Amino acid sequence: MSDLSELHNLLSDEALTYYASGQEQERLSRGTGLLELARTQELLSRYLPPPPAVIFDVGGGSGIYSYWLAQQGYEVHLIDAVPLHIEQARAFFSSSTGYPLASLAVGDARQLNRADDSVDAVLLLGPLYHLTERTQRLAALREAYRILKTGGLVFAVGISRFASTLDGLLQGYLDDPEFVGIVQRVLADGQHRNPNNHPGYFTTAFFHHPEELKAEVEEAGLHYERTLAIEGPGWLLQNFSEHWNELGRRERLLEAVRWLESEPSTLGMSAHIMTVARKNAV
Repeated sequence: MSDLSELHNLLSDEALTYYASGQEQERLSRGTGLLELARTQELLSRYLPPPPAVIFDVGGGSGIYSYWLAQQGYEVHLIDAVPLHIEQARAFFSSSTGYPLASLAVGDARQLNRADDSVDAVLLLGPLYHLTERTQRLAALREAYRILKTGGLVFAVGISRFASTLDGLLQGYLDDPEFVGIVQRVLADGQHRNPNNHPGYFTTAFFHHPEELKAEVEEAGLHYERTLAIEGPGWLLQNFSEHWNELGRRERLLEAVRWLESEPSTLGMSAHIMTVARKNAV
């Protein structure tokens, strides 16, 4: 994507401003982000084909997952709509002894610079909640379908429709009438807005009901396999750090999340949900 004005067709001004602050780079290294990181890595490890498979990490931010996969011997291509994220990814590699990525580029999830039927897996760990219109999300999923080899996998992540309600209860945000309005709209149509750019209330996004994520991957032509909770209810622990910092309690927490990861009645309690889908032979 050479014209930076095109970024505004992909991300809202609010989202671009939010990510331009650089805070996304550290999000997975603290608090409940540690649970999100560990569980995402666990689920990817469970279903990805072995190295040296070709992986497109679309919307992969500053490359946390990309570099982790490259170190395992995968051929990884990182794409993100935020130029700062690509700069951070390049800086991370230059300061580390890790394995290089096959490519890094500013790009659009709806228009990937890759040949048809040439990729083993596509990670969509962020784009689907920043493509606020269903037609945009379907375009990204169809583009993933296009570049996948037959049998290739898509890992599509959404934010749960109920995440803001649960976060509001946990953090006390529901005491704020402005946040109540945000939650009520999300529950009604999935559209999350933060008109006054409150630093704790996230940014412009779409929050999925688990069944919506399934329906979207199927409409894009992919064969739906399963939807899994990433954090499950673990992110709601008020004493999360105590559980995480003690190895035994951490393992029990992760085991409990695994017990519930595919239970339909509790999927919406997870902050993030992951749908795994496959490109079958036509």
